[in-house]
Amino acid sequence: MSRSRVAVLKTAPATVIDDYKRLMRMADYRDFLPRENETALKINITWHYFYPACSTTPWQLDGVIATLLEDGYCKEKLYGCHNRTVVVSAKRGEIANKHKQVLVDKYGLRNIHLYEKGEEWIRYTPKAKLLALDKVFPDGVRIPKRLVGSNVIHLPTMKTHVFTTMTGAMKNAFGGLLFEKRHWTHSVIHETLVDLLAIQKEIHPGLFAAMDGTFAGDGPGPRCMIPLVKNYILASGDMVAIDAVAAKMMGFDPLSIKFIRLAHERGLGCGDVRDIEVVGEDICGVNFRFDVGDTLASHGQKMIYWGPLKPLERFLLRTVLAPWSYLASYLYHDIYWYNCIGRARVKQALKTEWGRLFASY
Repeated sequence: MSRSRVAVLKTAPATVIDDYKRLMRMADYRDFLPRENETALKINITWHYFYPACSTTPWQLDGVIATLLEDGYCKEKLYGCHNRTVVVSAKRGEIANKHKQVLVDKYGLRNIHLYEKGEEWIRYTPKAKLLALDKVFPDGVRIPKRLVGSNVIHLPTMKTHVFTTMTGAMKNAFGGLLFEKRHWTHSVIHETLVDLLAIQKEIHPGLFAAMDGTFAGDGPGPRCMIPLVKNYILASGDMVAIDAVAAKMMGFDPLSIKFIRLAHERGLGCGDVRDIEVVGEDICGVNFRFDVGDTLASHGQKMIYWGPLKPLERFLLRTVLAPWSYLASYLYHDIYWYNCIGRARVKQALKTEWGRLFASY
């Protein structure tokens, strides 16, 4: 059996589009994405503001689309793919993060919002034995019908996460396959990500991921991070392997991260970096020394999911009281944190070469 391959390259604003082309080809992306099928570009919108390292970058999306078209993938079979959450607006986010400007204005591709009228969601019964989703959703797992039979390219960024230590290709499916009540799974988030990967392997003819680490996020992600210029991009057809390599680069032991270890143990990919073929850059000495930490908001959530408030989880988050948590998130992240802390960090990031490239879109 061949080893899982992860391509890693250093990049710069002047060469990033060509670097993405080289990256994807080094990762043998065409072997993973059958041309005859439609291909969904699963864009990551973690916030409806632009915040560096938080969401798919415009050059990431640009580079991937340019590669596909240059290599003969049919434009009519490509589409951008968005879902929604109760706290983040994909419509606002795709403008603020300049996804629509690339996807629609530059390339004229379809821009699909999976939650809109006309998009059908179906109940799916996985063949794989599930770890958590069948217990959280005993009436069945609902997924977008459109994604069944479609290739998927995940477009995550390299960043930390308060619940999962790091977030990457596996976590990106969380925002695509599950409907808006997916926050019900946060107390079993690691098991959920493994279940989702098992489902993806059943319903998608091809899976691939291109991860952007031009800005990387350190601290209590996926929003309240310190964005740091790191100039790396990664790609792989193995969702577990690319997350493991990214985790190692950030300074974490990949197999100590539960979702990576569980996916590795279930044979869904390779989470042991010793058994992964890394091509491109030598990353043996790379260690960003990232640390996750907590915010006031994440500390409160952890008390509900895994702490003393656990007995009240269903009452607080799955009844008519649930809107209080959405309001609390909005007040903390959008009103307080972004304006008092985040906005200054964005201003500094926009002064970098990557910030100037962002402004050019």
